[in-house]
Amino acid sequence: MNRWEPVLTDLVRNRGGALVRYATLLCGDRREAEDLVQDALVRVFTTVRRPQGSGPGDFVALEHVEAYVRRTVLNLYLDGYRRRRRWGAVKHLLGAQDSAAGPDQASPEHLDLDSALAALPPRQRACVVLRFYADLTVPQIAEDLGVSPGAVKRHLHDANTKLAMSLTPVGEEE
Repeated sequence: MNRWEPVLTDLVRNRGGALVRYATLLCGDRREAEDLVQDALVRVFTTVRRPQGSGPGDFVALEHVEAYVRRTVLNLYLDGYRRRRRWGAVKHLLGAQDSAAGPDQASPEHLDLDSALAALPPRQRACVVLRFYADLTVPQIAEDLGVSPGAVKRHLHDANTKLAMSLTPVGEEE
């Protein structure tokens, strides 16, 4: 047994659900989120990461591994946006049908939030998820995305404006 296998097992057992929920918020589809998390785990654990100066086989703490996997999930989501957009432009040529709503989409409020998040561009959506789900500060988001704090603030402002326009509180519908 490799020394990283217990870390992977603990991560998937204890934090796997949270990682899938995080990815679901980013991409909007649970099945795609599960694939995204699995791809991130494969990427992280195929190249075993060790802190500088550690001996062979020493592994970082579980919370650091989770942070690394979250970062990889975010990068895979942002990198895959172009590919998904390109596929969306030609998918109709194959006669693909949208799948029916599954059990993950149970309440109308959940559907409204999902559709509102889906309408956001990927950088805005990533900023919203990192700010309000991962509870990161603006400087932390800027560092994660490799942009300036001003760009993060602008993405959050634009996203909040779009979300406010598309989400109507219950009871205020006309």
